Amino acid sequence: MAGLRYDEIEAGQRFTSAGRTLTETDHALFMMLVGDWHAIHADEEYARRTAAGRRLMHASLGLSLAMGLQAQAMAFADPMIGAIGLTDWRFRTPMFIGDTVHLEIEILRKRITSDRARYIVERTLRLARHDGVVLQDGTAAVMLRLPPGAGAAFFPPDHAPPSGAQR
Repeated sequence: MAGLRYDEIEAGQRFTSAGRTLTETDHALFMMLVGDWHAIHADEEYARRTAAGRRLMHASLGLSLAMGLQAQAMAFADPMIGAIGLTDWRFRTPMFIGDTVHLEIEILRKRITSDRARYIVERTLRLARHDGVVLQDGTAAVMLRLPPGAGAAFFPPDHAPPSGAQR
């Protein structure tokens, strides 16, 4: 998959990852990784007596999956500096072993930073089940490096980029 350059990224663009079925192995490995063995996750008999009626997968596994699935769904051509924030992340409904999930991405906005060397892209991420039910969603922002001198191509040297500039 070829990555998108700054000038190819537009608000409203949408991307979708392939599906991924959540397994017992995923569940066990995540419990081991984070050390959370609460009975709602680890004890089938306990979980049967809850409103869900079965063990829940960790909600934070969904967030981790969303971060990984986004790389499948879209790529940037410019070097990534790093993730700079998640906002309004919501856990809407539980995930269970056997659910097949995918990630839906929508570009919200982009802007060049004041130094004209970097840019920020904000995206809505929706982790959804195979039947379309949104399990989790929120906004993620990432900072990327523009190619040398590219910032000047978007803003003439005698004009500073306006605050929150989009091109």
